[in-house]
Amino acid sequence: MRNPFIIAEIGINHNGDLDIAKQLIDMAVRCGCDAVKFQKRTIDLCYSKEFLDSPRESPWGTTQRQQKEGLEFSRAEYDEIDKYCKGKIDWFASVWDVGAREFMNQYDVKYNKIPHQLWYDTELRKVRANGRHTFISMTVPMESEPNITIMLTSGKYPCPDDECHLSLIRKGMGFSCHNPSILVPALAVALGAEVIEVHITLDRTSYGSDQSASFEEEGLRRVVRDCRRVKEILGV
Repeated sequence: MRNPFIIAEIGINHNGDLDIAKQLIDMAVRCGCDAVKFQKRTIDLCYSKEFLDSPRESPWGTTQRQQKEGLEFSRAEYDEIDKYCKGKIDWFASVWDVGAREFMNQYDVKYNKIPHQLWYDTELRKVRANGRHTFISMTVPMESEPNITIMLTSGKYPCPDDECHLSLIRKGMGFSCHNPSILVPALAVALGAEVIEVHITLDRTSYGSDQSASFEEEGLRRVVRDCRRVKEILGV
């Protein structure tokens, strides 16, 4: 992988709109990112029926189920994403359950991702059996294993400065950034991070829980520029 390897996390910021997803892919390509990442969930495995039936106002309806299902892409839509990225940029998705793991195994992508909320899940960690390089986000880092990159992160969106804890970064780790400052990813690279993941959006005021912790195009361009520049300045 390129060092630093920069992942543009589209996540659920597409809001279930394939056209927005394509615009975000194009944005990541223009800014010089190495990969884009989505999030894949099997709704009935990730959440209880009681939770899914509970009320939640959203653009898709009045229940949690309607909101969660509105943010998921179908197989046909992921097929289109796979086709759209081919020859432009690598893509993959974090898997939030065993069904999502099996779903992603249908695609010829290079990477796996396990989110920090589920790093301890032994079934999900079996995703490594497909031989792909695996990124595992953690709020407290552990020792890396072969073909795995541990990604230091925070569970807050956005993450305040005093909870980034960049001093925990060791050479060879990664950093999944939820802080909206362009300074933070560059500092992580200076401290030894070899993989940087940042959330991206077309508009930080759009609907969604991750939008305010995401970079619009100019911010993303500066993040990529500064992370690459740090390596040149350090001479490594």
